Amino acid sequence: MAFKIKKSQLPNSGKGLYTTIKIKKGEKVIEYLGEIIDWKEYLNRVEKDEDGYLFFISEKKCIDAYNTPEYLARYANDAGGLRRVKGLTNNCVYEIEDNKCFIVAKKDISPGSEIFVSYSKEYWDCVRYNIKIGRTKL
Repeated sequence: MAFKIKKSQLPNSGKGLYTTIKIKKGEKVIEYLGEIIDWKEYLNRVEKDEDGYLFFISEKKCIDAYNTPEYLARYANDAGGLRRVKGLTNNCVYEIEDNKCFIVAKKDISPGSEIFVSYSKEYWDCVRYNIKIGRTKL
């Protein structure tokens, strides 16, 4: 296996995804897999507090990895999120290809490195709002 799951280098981020092999710039690191649902079903899960690992492709296709811990891409964190660490930056991007989501290296990544990918400004704005209204804790 080319990955290990262990404590993230980012404070309060839980587990992180680490590579055990060298990954070259432009290479697909891993596919983001999970249950395929629509946006309406995802909103239902949000109400039940059963969310947090969604990748939105369209209103008819969302990839929800909440109940699928065996799919390792869900452990990739965002180095540009709430808790930043000096020297840690996102080394990957999300790319959609043929209605699938992949994490792709935006630079060469050394073995033992944590995989970091941006969740988007909108994602973090939503998290900050939820913290502000008391729905989400740090």
